[in-house]
Amino acid sequence: MSCAQNPEYAQTSSTARRRCDTIPGVERPTDDPGLPLGERAYRTLRQAIVRCEFEPGTRLRVEDLSQRYALSSSPLREALQRLAEQGLVRALENRGFRVAPLTVEGVCDLSRVRQLVEADALRDAVRHGDDAWEAGCVAAAHALAVLEQRLGEGPRALDDDWSARHRAFHLALYAGCTSPLLLSLVEVLFDNAERYRRWTARHRTVPRRKHEEHQRLLAAALSRDADKAVALLQQHITATERLVVAGLTAMGNPRLQ
Repeated sequence: MSCAQNPEYAQTSSTARRRCDTIPGVERPTDDPGLPLGERAYRTLRQAIVRCEFEPGTRLRVEDLSQRYALSSSPLREALQRLAEQGLVRALENRGFRVAPLTVEGVCDLSRVRQLVEADALRDAVRHGDDAWEAGCVAAAHALAVLEQRLGEGPRALDDDWSARHRAFHLALYAGCTSPLLLSLVEVLFDNAERYRRWTARHRTVPRRKHEEHQRLLAAALSRDADKAVALLQQHITATERLVVAGLTAMGNPRLQ
């Protein structure tokens, strides 16, 4: 069963998803007519893969994708190549593309690299972020907190609106970083981690409320305490890794190919 078939996922209405468009840091919708075809294909496929609309290992046939998304083969092939470079897709020599597998080893390695790259980006952002950066962080945190209050104790893990605002909050924290390459890597790593999180969320037995973690991280960043902010971020990433590993193990097949 894909995430799209999950009852929690289905609770996210199109109206709720459209609300994401007004949140600072959230990307333009994939159906925006102003997007170039190649970028639209890339964002459409990336979103579908991150949201687990395709199971790990699924064959991605260009002809099928063209019919599904009403896009021509050229921008789709370009998008698949970009996704392969980012680790979300596997390019098979002369055999097309498949959705990348999800494994315990993979998430542990991903967590390790995230702690290195994202910690460096956050430390740089704390040191160099200006007033606009601070305002962006506060706005993104507020948008996330407002939605969490609206959701109450209901399910959040597979809510598209929550996921978009969660992503926007983390990217807002890094936005003050002075290295475009670091920022690009951060987005790629975050999206890979998001796919793991969403895939295993259905098997989570221990609820996790990230609000307090986010608030502490925000406070440390705004107070310009880089060491504390980085330590909290690394704890945050490690906590996600533990939950994902537990979820993969609970599924009875920790090497999903």
